[in-house]
Amino acid sequence: MRKPFIAGNWKMHKTVEESTALVKAFREALGDFSGCDVAVCPAFPALAAVRGALTDSAIGLGAQNMHWETQGAFTGEVSPLMLQGLCDYVIIGHSERRTLFGETDDMVNQKLHAAFDYGLKPILCVGENLEQNKAGETEAFVGGQVRAALKGITAEQARQITIAYEPIWAIGTGVPATGEDANRIIGQTVRGTLANLYDDDLAQTVRVQYGGSVKPDNAAEFMSQPEIDGALVGGASLKASDFAAIVKATLENR
Repeated sequence: MRKPFIAGNWKMHKTVEESTALVKAFREALGDFSGCDVAVCPAFPALAAVRGALTDSAIGLGAQNMHWETQGAFTGEVSPLMLQGLCDYVIIGHSERRTLFGETDDMVNQKLHAAFDYGLKPILCVGENLEQNKAGETEAFVGGQVRAALKGITAEQARQITIAYEPIWAIGTGVPATGEDANRIIGQTVRGTLANLYDDDLAQTVRVQYGGSVKPDNAAEFMSQPEIDGALVGGASLKASDFAAIVKATLENR
């Protein structure tokens, strides 16, 4: 059985003070829990403070991005060496990084390799835009993203990756995919590609989240689907009660 995983991507929100207050409120709202992995991914300036606020907590900490080089003349970037020992997870290839900042499949692949070199657990994001979805290109495009990202990644490494299927057209729009559609794409396309690259056993081992306008009122629809192993949550992770409700809905529907 794959253990569900709920991760909150705070994006470019919250000061350091606001971030620590949010995680403390979330801990209080969630209480003790088991049967589900949970992580929060604040902005870079708040990572150390949030790590302190998570002391003696089962909640993990993730970064929203990183460069693949250890150091160098890369103004504004953060290296995996800088995150080593600070974070548990790192989001790689989020659609906003790809569309707004020009990240390519090759860059995503380099970041995956770097994450493993420095002991970070990757959350690999894949997903199609609205035009590709309407044109029936979802399977080819998403499958291609998975294949490109995992180039040179061993089976042992692949088992440690969490993949987040996040249809771009559903992110921040309030219009999520249906649970049935997300389940189908994750099962047939994401796991199908993993099975072709490695084997079916590995494909059934890797956790695959859904991301795209997940909220307390629709969390059960996604979490009750057999192929969906949790969620990468955006806006709803910025309110402690909403994020806690999504975690609780996950625990109740798995």
